[in-house]
Amino acid sequence: MRKGFLAVGTVGLLALGSLTACGDESGGDQAGSDKTPKIGVILPDSKSSARWEGADRKFLQAAFEAAGVDYDIQNAQGDKTQFQTIADQMITSGVTALMIVNLDSGTGKAVLDKAKSQGVATIDYDRLTLGGSAEYYVSFDNEAVGKLQGEGLAKCLTDQKAEKPVVAYLNGSPTDNNATLFKNGYDSILKPKFDANEYTKGPDQSVPDWDNAQAATIFEQMLTQTGGKIDGVLAANDGLGNAAISVLKKNKLNGKVPVTGQDATTQGLQNILAGDQCMTVYKAVKQEADAAAELAIALAKGERKETGQTVKDPEGNRDVPAVLLTPQAIYKENVKDVIADGFVTKEEVCTGNFAALCTEAGIS
Repeated sequence: MRKGFLAVGTVGLLALGSLTACGDESGGDQAGSDKTPKIGVILPDSKSSARWEGADRKFLQAAFEAAGVDYDIQNAQGDKTQFQTIADQMITSGVTALMIVNLDSGTGKAVLDKAKSQGVATIDYDRLTLGGSAEYYVSFDNEAVGKLQGEGLAKCLTDQKAEKPVVAYLNGSPTDNNATLFKNGYDSILKPKFDANEYTKGPDQSVPDWDNAQAATIFEQMLTQTGGKIDGVLAANDGLGNAAISVLKKNKLNGKVPVTGQDATTQGLQNILAGDQCMTVYKAVKQEADAAAELAIALAKGERKETGQTVKDPEGNRDVPAVLLTPQAIYKENVKDVIADGFVTKEEVCTGNFAALCTEAGIS
């Protein structure tokens, strides 16, 4: 059974309205009228986060198979040309609905617009394509994710009784709208502390393509630039957080400098158990995948559902029907909730030296 603390996030999905014929200008009704329903999904990469192949793929696949719908899930592996090639192949193969996680809004818009011109219904999954034409957007409340990160770092600095700590930012990719939303969220928590002179603003850099190797290089430069005086790291996800931790370890500063994260990856949870990472943000990907799959299945059949929510696309100047789910802050004391929810297994997290740490954290 799924744990109660996640129930809030499923309300939008459970409240979806009954199916009606899809009659908007996207061509969705045409797709359902004379074609066999088929869903194409393009994932972004497998380097930036373990979630795409480790969680999203399996949950989407399970939902499509349970519905008995034909599907094709492919990964662009961070290559924009490959992303467009995959989309072209899927459209040619007869998909009636296409779900994408864009690599950037420019590439994403080109793919969405081409799909629309061919009568293929579209969904933005996890990342909103600015100026795009997707009929739905399914994600988490990404500013809320950032707020949890900012609150988490503040909590960990308070716990360490840090005085006027220097806080560095390792932001996500500058081409990912989610990274902008995360930063809006954590800035809303931390900027007032900078303005009040409670904290000192340190280096603030974005990491191209969420690349963890580049993140380590960038953070090493930050540490050198500040003469080793960084007291907290707002890292936008677990991969970037681990990159910072690897540099802190080399300088014997791990565990002394709080580092945030996101995605509740196995590595991130292990870093939290070891005391090297302050917190992560758990996004119950199964809920996101299930919500997106339900909408995609309807669109593939030429039908539509009401979500009761919208998000504003500032570049396209339109309100996009949306499902926005609720994220959860994870610290050492509630790592067990992520395992109990089935997102990762005890066997994955509690290996080797982490077995004793798991026992200490109440993971049984």
